[in-house]
Amino acid sequence: MAAPSVHPTTVIYGDLQMDEDVVIGPYCLIQGKVKVGKGTLVEGHVSIGSKGGYVEIGANNHLHPGAVIGGPPQDVTYKGEETSLIIGDNNVFREFSSMNLATSKGDKKTEIGSNCYFMSYTHVGHDCKIANHVIVANDSHIGGHCEVADGVVVGGMCAFNQFTRVGKGAFIAGGSIVNKDILPFTRAQGNHAIIRATNKIGLARKGVPREEVDNIHRAVRILIMGSETVEEALARIDTECNPSENIEYMIKFIRESKRGIAKEG
Repeated sequence: MAAPSVHPTTVIYGDLQMDEDVVIGPYCLIQGKVKVGKGTLVEGHVSIGSKGGYVEIGANNHLHPGAVIGGPPQDVTYKGEETSLIIGDNNVFREFSSMNLATSKGDKKTEIGSNCYFMSYTHVGHDCKIANHVIVANDSHIGGHCEVADGVVVGGMCAFNQFTRVGKGAFIAGGSIVNKDILPFTRAQGNHAIIRATNKIGLARKGVPREEVDNIHRAVRILIMGSETVEEALARIDTECNPSENIEYMIKFIRESKRGIAKEG
């Protein structure tokens, strides 16, 4: 184990705590309260934190040049309240990606899980909840208060309206504008994005048995093609699909939707 290392050209305003094997490169700016976990690499010209904010970065993360991690929320009502950005382990933040602190309108936390990959010029807004194993491709922007579940893949140049939700295992095609909730285990595309199909390839890659893939596909088709209303679809899914953890999760996701499900019509 090696002691943490900070390049002498880096400027620190505030309280920086580091575990062993942390490396912070040249010309970085660190402000407020910042905690960096074991083995994390911060390359040159990275900005972390903001006055009055708290940023916690877990173990073995990699911050590339130009990333801005824990800057103030882009919300005109924010007046410097003490809020936070909490990041898990094994994430990659590529060049000029930006992850904002929360506002004081919710639990005061922006949260990013573990094993995520944020490509260049991606943005995660204030108060978002990003889960684990999420991939966001170049130039995609996630507005404030969004929720993105485990295993979601977002193509390049996508934009997410505030308060939208994406269920686990979903795939968003490049160039999509998301203004309603995207059902788990589906593929969505368009401006505005709508659910096009079941994400069968993604489910197969995760080792979901063929019978369960077919079961999920049956539920998706009922929702997007076979029913006039969401309530009708829920009733049919309950009777026509085999009970499973995935079906229960899908039904719960639909019932909790506030913006509505991104289906045609």
